[in-house]
Amino acid sequence: MSDARCPIDPWLLERLVCPVTRTPLRWDSARQMLVTDAAGLAYPVRDGVPVLLPEAGMPITA
Repeated sequence: MSDARCPIDPWLLERLVCPVTRTPLRWDSARQMLVTDAAGLAYPVRDGVPVLLPEAGMPITA
């Protein structure tokens, strides 16, 4: 089982926003991704670096 803790520094996480909607992102430990509820997108984190490109956003499915 993978570590559910956020790999991003809490200070930085508070400042990250979705590149599409400019709304705050939150860490989703189940998906291991950054999520924006406003756009219904999830963004990957690779080697501790958030990939916040509009084309990297994946639609959230239930």
